[in-house]
Amino acid sequence: MSPAAHEKATAGYLVWRLSTKWRTAVDRAVAPLGLTHAQYSLLASLHGMARTGQQPSQRQLADHTGLEALYVSKLARALEGAGLLGRSRDPADPRAMRLALTEQGRDVTGRAIGVVQELLEQLLEPLGGQGSARTREFTRELALLLDAPLAPHPPHATHAEKEQS
Repeated sequence: MSPAAHEKATAGYLVWRLSTKWRTAVDRAVAPLGLTHAQYSLLASLHGMARTGQQPSQRQLADHTGLEALYVSKLARALEGAGLLGRSRDPADPRAMRLALTEQGRDVTGRAIGVVQELLEQLLEPLGGQGSARTREFTRELALLLDAPLAPHPPHATHAEKEQS
């Protein structure tokens, strides 16, 4: 897409293109470690939560990542099968599964985080890198957009319906 085309593009289209570009790049970067972007997202989030002393349930991890709970469950089962995380029943809620990285999972996740951080630095270089003021402002604006509710509104009345009322 040319710079001139970017000027005519909607914000929604550019967000979609950027998210697709990022997902594809992360998929390629973590593939040598045997991971997909979605698996990386789950493992890196679990790693971050564990560093703060949390052992989240699948539901909590789904809420944290923005992924559907059913998808997190499928990813967790596959990652458990690969020996990267363990799942255990929550003693306080037998319906809930608690997740934790295995030793192998911590190793693979640590390497994957390093690879993705290098990729992130490349992505943010045009803004001055990860520590720049432009990147901090960009991050604040992204967070603002993520916090904005997105609920479908009822369809607007058509022009003909408005004329009839």
